[in-house]
Amino acid sequence: MADIFRRVEKKYILDKKQYNMIRNIMADHMIPDEYGKSTICNIYFDTNSYDLIGHSITKPFFKEKIRLRSYGTPNQDSNVFLEIKRKVDGIVCKRRIEMKLNEFNNYMNDKKSINNENVQIKNELDYYFDRFNLKKTMYISYNREAFYDKSDRDFRITFDNNIIARDYNLNLEKGNYGDNILEQDKYIMEIKTLGSIPLWFVKLISECEISPCGFSKYGEAYTQLVLKENDLMSCVV
Repeated sequence: MADIFRRVEKKYILDKKQYNMIRNIMADHMIPDEYGKSTICNIYFDTNSYDLIGHSITKPFFKEKIRLRSYGTPNQDSNVFLEIKRKVDGIVCKRRIEMKLNEFNNYMNDKKSINNENVQIKNELDYYFDRFNLKKTMYISYNREAFYDKSDRDFRITFDNNIIARDYNLNLEKGNYGDNILEQDKYIMEIKTLGSIPLWFVKLISECEISPCGFSKYGEAYTQLVLKENDLMSCVV
């Protein structure tokens, strides 16, 4: 199975008061999607020098990430998604293939072990892993609430909190633990749309006095867990 998504995404950091205000007002316009509340778990891949995320946090015109995603902590027979996420001039394109976790583990040892129905995405993933010698660099999980507009399923809103990261024991099946990289009473709200933003939502964010931000979960985890650790190590005599 293969999926391709192309859309505009904008993120906002909310405090508890703003979150409650938005949730109350949007109840008249939006309903939970099929996932509802879920815990999303990810493994990010990068070079030994963290070149992908190092480039990404400079806010370039073009950036990309490679990650493995599961919904909840998986076992070897659970479905997972291996994804390429690109952002070009504010437009997000996500391409992914679905497989069992044990199939992914086999893929990491032998790229020919998977014969996916979407050859193009499989070839792109093979290229990234081989060209950049990608390795697992970060585990990130978070709790998510997801909604879509009653009159336009292409307009979606998600709320993420309890964002946890670690740069060790980098396997999804190890479970959900690590360092909190965002305050417990903060939320990342993200809007995802293929077209225009509804007027009711434009008015709502104006009333809440919030503006889009460039928050990246992987970027924040890299900054807190890798860069700060390296800075501390450089201070040791």
